[in-house]
Amino acid sequence: MTAEAGRPGPMRVANCGGFYGDRLSAAEEMVEGGPIDVLTGDWLAELTMSILAGNRLKGRPGYARTFLTQMEQVLGTCLDRGIRVVANAGGLDPAGCAEAVSALADRLGLRAAVAHVTGDDLMPLAEPPVNADTGETLRAAPLTANAYLGGRPIAVALEHGADVVVTGRVTDAALVTGPGMWWFGWDPGDLDPLAGSVVAGHVIECGCQATGGNYAFFGEVPDLAHCGFPIAELYADGSSVITKHPGTGGLVSTGTVTAQLLYEIASPRYLGPDVTARFDTVRLEQEGPDRVRITGVRGEPPPDTLKVAVTYLGGHRNTMTLVLTGLDIAAKARIAQEAIWARVPRESFEQVHVELTPLGAGDAGTALLRITVMDPDPRRAGRAFSSAVVETGLASYPGFYGLTPPGDASPYGVYWPSSVDARAVLPVVTVDGVRVEVPHVPPSGPVLGEQAGGPPPGDAAGTAIPPYAGDLAAGPVAPLGTVAGARSGDKGGDANLGVWVRDPARYPWLAAFLTVDRLRNLLPEVGDLPIERFSLPNLHALNFVVHGLLGRGVAASPLLDAQAKALGERLRAVCVPVPP
Repeated sequence: MTAEAGRPGPMRVANCGGFYGDRLSAAEEMVEGGPIDVLTGDWLAELTMSILAGNRLKGRPGYARTFLTQMEQVLGTCLDRGIRVVANAGGLDPAGCAEAVSALADRLGLRAAVAHVTGDDLMPLAEPPVNADTGETLRAAPLTANAYLGGRPIAVALEHGADVVVTGRVTDAALVTGPGMWWFGWDPGDLDPLAGSVVAGHVIECGCQATGGNYAFFGEVPDLAHCGFPIAELYADGSSVITKHPGTGGLVSTGTVTAQLLYEIASPRYLGPDVTARFDTVRLEQEGPDRVRITGVRGEPPPDTLKVAVTYLGGHRNTMTLVLTGLDIAAKARIAQEAIWARVPRESFEQVHVELTPLGAGDAGTALLRITVMDPDPRRAGRAFSSAVVETGLASYPGFYGLTPPGDASPYGVYWPSSVDARAVLPVVTVDGVRVEVPHVPPSGPVLGEQAGGPPPGDAAGTAIPPYAGDLAAGPVAPLGTVAGARSGDKGGDANLGVWVRDPARYPWLAAFLTVDRLRNLLPEVGDLPIERFSLPNLHALNFVVHGLLGRGVAASPLLDAQAKALGERLRAVCVPVPP
């Protein structure tokens, strides 16, 4: 069907992918599984930009080619039913991706208006970018530099009749906010509706993570193997219902939605190019089976700057993994390293990272010893290192065997977060050869939403944390995961860890018990790194940001859990006195 500005709604936005490599059949499943108005997909993680940059250096397309596979499956049906397609699959080459979609339509005998959004690419940079987290100035040569655009260019493309909108780097939530602007006619001052759409977009951006995928209480999720992708039914006031197509596996509950709301966020003031969404005002209600209603989201004006993702070539890396078994695991790890560094000096590498990961309890089980070297010289980090490890095979600890053969070093990229004045970025929409500039327009006149400087995050009206009157040391000792869920992930070099309780009566205990100091005790791996804690009483949740846990970002992290995906599950496994 065709949408008109100001339509009361709802608008049904379906997600068909949360990362580059997600289920290829998802687009067809969402188009054929029931009525939808907009089909979206998120291809661009921070890591993906480095991958696409590497592809481009090798002469390959700088966009997500799997998007074309999905379009071949559904484009004709989408055109027949008036379903708009909005995707950030353009990556580093939105124009090239749009051209490929147009060529596909021609080959299929279809007439499609394909738009693409540019303006996010800031290369070449006029001056070295400053790291938004550390204040350092980048000395290396950037490979890519892309500003995070908002939803307004997407809305403009749809207003100009686009059937398919291909973007480069936009915020993940913009894939829902942009269609919402188009459908309901929202202006920059409609902060509360915009904020609600950002929350809905954040929930569905990661695909099945909103419908039971990667859920802490996975035993409650039916038919997870055939998990359906999420749908956001968006309304004119910014409220939404998260659901999925009938007959699909998975689960949409306040728990699955809470888990995704806590994923990869920092402060409850969630900054974006269109609006600052207050996650401490979100209200969830189980409306029915596989239907969760989101209401109450308040918005504040967006910041004056846009986030910028810069990547550069950090050097070359190589990892060898050895298996340690039986008694004296720690001693065996020491002997293994001594044998290796006797053949190739440890100090000859720019960086060395050693990680010993026990696979069982005690010192009589099995563990993995991962040794990663990083260096600007690919020869030094290549077979000079990996062959030296293999050479120790008959002169090391008892039970020696490895999981990785000797090999060459591989290049790795580094993610460098920065920012730019929003007025300095000019998004451009191109539809059927017509070029439309979309300059930055800050909110003006009456603003429908809460102003910056309102109640501090976590202490909004009606969400104060009641004190815990019990003894924190009382109660049975059990894994934290028996009473709390968690979800964790990466934010550049930082790790995000959200923890929530499903019983609201236990939230005062959680807020009193899980302090920053307690988290350090329960997760020794965070060491003395800076940690921020944010309260979200409305979600019965806490969110922690561990700064620097992932070093210089996912692509450069030598950790086994390079994206901190399992950090929450490691916390849930720790035994603590839980409230009775």
